Amino acid sequence: MATIEEALEIERLERDIFRGASTETQLPRTFGGQVAAQALVSAVRTVEPEYQVHSLHGYFLRPGNPLEPTVYLVDRIREGRSFCTRRVTGVQNGEAIFTMSASFHIGDEGPEHQDEMPTVPPPDNLPDAATSMSPERLWAMREWEHWDIRTVPQEEVDRREGLAAQQQVWFRYRHPLPNDPLFHVCTLAYMSDMTLLGSSKVPHLDEPTQNASLDHAMWFLRPFHADDWLLYDQQSPSAGFGRALTAGRIWNQRGELVAIVVQEGLIRTFRDTKTESFPPGTN
Repeated sequence: MATIEEALEIERLERDIFRGASTETQLPRTFGGQVAAQALVSAVRTVEPEYQVHSLHGYFLRPGNPLEPTVYLVDRIREGRSFCTRRVTGVQNGEAIFTMSASFHIGDEGPEHQDEMPTVPPPDNLPDAATSMSPERLWAMREWEHWDIRTVPQEEVDRREGLAAQQQVWFRYRHPLPNDPLFHVCTLAYMSDMTLLGSSKVPHLDEPTQNASLDHAMWFLRPFHADDWLLYDQQSPSAGFGRALTAGRIWNQRGELVAIVVQEGLIRTFRDTKTESFPPGTN
């Protein structure tokens, strides 16, 4: 399957128009993380190198066709001394499939604090999903064979009282990545859409549902490397009316909080066996 370098490949067609590559996939819809990451790469190409991504907010508007490339139109909304803002629209066949606002900051100095990292088993103590998944789930690991994903067993999750649904996942890219902070940010944007909606299914494992990402927001808080182990501490505070809200905090192994993600997704009761049910993370 595609490497992350291939998944994030962007061709510049005009000053603010880009085309993202289509990559080999088993999914019936374009993976939402790839669309968001390609949109972010397009935005990054239009800002000066001293600016770093600090947040993005995106909406998945229509299903993407994974066999076709996506064109990204970038609007330069704001050019400031400390911040700049870009709006990106992903288009296929003349229709918008994704829209995103991304904000960039040159960085500054100020007070610092962060929450404590949950206490969970280290990744080396957990089985690699590629070797431990049931046969019916192994297709998912082939789709993301370049990622090492290790889910903390529910009995070992560091639980917080009163939370409706929790899930904790260690992950890293299996191969060394370029030493470019923005590349790691875009890689994490790709990965952040993976497994998060699954946290809403923890209390409903036996209930068939049709799932898809609806919107996605991220805040990048501290530097990190996506080819080092990261802990994705996930929860779903609410589900109802065919939608689920999910949130995730991402930590490195040193206990530094590096990113926060919030996503709402479709989690609709599966009513028609002829209707395609596609995995969380597809848009």
